Amino acid sequence: MIHSLGYWNPRNSRVCGKSGTQGALTGVGLSIGYPLALKGSPAGLSVMSAAPGGPAEKAGIASGDVILAIDDTSAQDMDIYDAADRLQGPEGSSIDLTILSGADTRHVVLKRERYTLNPVRSRMCQIPGSEDSSKIGYIKLTTFNQNAAGSVREAIKKLRENNVKAFVLDLRNNSGGLFPEGIEIAKIWMDKGVIVYICDSRGVRDIYEADGASTIAASEPLVVLVNKGTASASEILAGALKDNKRAVVYGEPTYGKGKIQSVFALSDGSGLAVTVARYETPAHTDIDKVGVTPDRPLPASFPTDEDGFCSCLRDPASCNLNAARLFVRS
Repeated sequence: MIHSLGYWNPRNSRVCGKSGTQGALTGVGLSIGYPLALKGSPAGLSVMSAAPGGPAEKAGIASGDVILAIDDTSAQDMDIYDAADRLQGPEGSSIDLTILSGADTRHVVLKRERYTLNPVRSRMCQIPGSEDSSKIGYIKLTTFNQNAAGSVREAIKKLRENNVKAFVLDLRNNSGGLFPEGIEIAKIWMDKGVIVYICDSRGVRDIYEADGASTIAASEPLVVLVNKGTASASEILAGALKDNKRAVVYGEPTYGKGKIQSVFALSDGSGLAVTVARYETPAHTDIDKVGVTPDRPLPASFPTDEDGFCSCLRDPASCNLNAARLFVRS
């Protein structure tokens, strides 16, 4: 669900910044959620992703970090809506976070900024070994704002000018955004097939399908990269491409946001979130709390940025990747 401030509202996560779905953010650039209920897991709020170029990323805050306190207020039992309100503030104002990164605890002072969020980064990579080296177009999609589908289209067109033979779509740490943009991006890669089912207690309520009208890249080999920070619209996209056998999905199980909620305002100023429906992938998989299961794992040493990805293709042994079988399903 998208709020007027540009938030997206999955089951238990929230983006901290205004107007994120419009392509610009004012804030610290964090997407937060409740940690998975694992034995021994730290109390606090989990960082799902840090927006590229935002204050949090510049300070080294990354997916998987845990916010223990906000301005000396413990986040142990803090609601994510309360946390989002605390993380917001006027441009230029500061906030003090206590961050747990692995086993290390540190204090980080962030200054809230206004910055443009370009949802796509791309580049052409090559696999050496023959006179006609295989050219791969790498596309990193960081969020689903109103520019996302158009930016993906533009990236594909520019990469084709370099005669790429296949594509890699990186959805790692993409915590979602505008649902319609996720549908449109699926249609870019698919010429037919169900993208997602919307279901309620009585069964399938709505079906989103590809009809070929928006397709521009339905034939080239495609790999999709996901991780535990892949959520919401990203999971819908990854699930559609996997279940329709349009792409080979690599990584780890995604976040598991499968509920659709409406928020109703109460007289005391609080809100009540009511689950009204759920997402199901084309194979009728309910991903809530489970996520999309990838076809293959990624090596632990696999890079998270475009430069590292290209370096990995040039020297597969450096990241334990079988580049020759990258696009092979089995």
